[in-house]
Formats: sequence, structure tokens, C-alpha cells
Amino acid sequence: MKSARVLVRAERLAKRFGTFAALTDVSFEAREGEILGVLGPNGAGKTTTMRILSTLLRPTAGRAEVAGADVATSPQDARRALGVLPEAAGLYGRLTAREALRYAGRLHGLAGEDLERRIEGLSALLDLGAFIDRRCEPFSRGMKQRVALARALLRNPIVLLLDEPTAGLDVVAARTVRRALAGLRDAGKCILLSTHLMAEVERLCDRVVILGDGRVRGIGTLAELRGEGGELEEIFVRLAGAGSVV
Repeated sequence: MKSARVLVRAERLAKRFGTFAALTDVSFEAREGEILGVLGPNGAGKTTTMRILSTLLRPTAGRAEVAGADVATSPQDARRALGVLPEAAGLYGRLTAREALRYAGRLHGLAGEDLERRIEGLSALLDLGAFIDRRCEPFSRGMKQRVALARALLRNPIVLLLDEPTAGLDVVAARTVRRALAGLRDAGKCILLSTHLMAEVERLCDRVVILGDGRVRGIGTLAELRGEGGELEEIFVRLAGAGSVV
């Protein structure tokens, strides 16, 4: 059986901001057809790691690749493979959701019928139909989150970096997003998922990397991390060396 391609690789990443070390030693891989959970307490280095992978930050030391492209020396090549859902949706309030997606699509070179078909397909996938032609300004956080996720998927990227994609969603909407992510994984996408919801980890993640104090404290499947058993939350807290997992 052919092994899955490694699409994200971090090798001994370190990042300093002045005298503060946000990352000290972070290494892991993520493959096509896989959802890798990125977990850890506040200050563990999750956001810094995701920003390096998304080419927003350059590492102080170490290296990272996305779809074979070095994120520091070939950022444009890495970006072509990426879809990113940041912590803040960043939508223009005066635009409707459809207009926001059209605008993003055109920035990426999409246009015409191809773009319209893509928007309609994502609207169906993420259940945007009830508000896709309404202005974004009064949207709830959950509505904005779904539009931002659709925007991240517009170019059909092979690698997705998602920061709490179900934050602010009600039960029905969160289920829609989880179903969509599972389908994208099954279609061969490589997804890095930052979340603090243990139930979401259990439902979606094939493997998990746990960060603590800028280092990898644990990595593996849920079964491997559990070992002889125990609640996931307790295992994560113990491995991360902190009192809360977020």
C-alpha cells in the first residue's frame, strides 16, 4: 500500500521575540488524508507554530515545509498550497457573504463561472444559504466563522490550517463544519486543527501533537497517547504540564 505524502513538516522550530522564547524545539509531520490536532495550554506555542506554517512569521531557527516548499525561503509556493482560517474572521462588514467570497476569489485569480460554482458548492457544504446574500456586519461569530472557512477553501487548497473552526457555532452548525472537515480529510486534504474541545479531538483527529512551553510534549494517535487509559483532558494536561488545555 502506498504511504501518504508528508505535506507539512516542522523541524526543530524555534522562535524568539527579543528575550522571550515562544518556541524552543518543535518537530512534527502531517500527511495527506489526515487531521492533526494541535493542542496545548495558553502560551504553549500553538499560534506561533501556525503563523510560521502560514508564512506570517519566519522562524528564528529550524525550518518548516508546506507541500515541499520551505515557508521561509519559498513562501509564495507554500501559500499556493494553503488555506488558512485565522482566529479572527476579518470580513468586510459592508459586503455580503457572497461578495466577500467573490472578492477573495478574484484576489486569488478565480473568476467567472468557475468562481460562482465554487461559491455555490461551498455554500451548500457549509450551509450558508440562509445568509449568503446578507451583509456581514451584523453576523454572529458563528456565521462569520463559516464564511471565513468557505474563504479558506475557495482555491481548493491541499493543506488547511484551522484555528478553532467551530468556535461560536451552535450545535447544528458545528456538526455541519465537522462533517465538512471529515469529508475534506477523506478527499486527501491535510488539516492542522487547533482546538480546545476534547470531544472535537475525539471525533476528528487522526493524530495529535501536544505543545507545552514551546516544545512538543506528546505526539501520536489518541490510542497511543492514552496508553493504558484515562480521560483525554487529564492526559493532555499532564503532558502539557499545565492546569488547563485550550
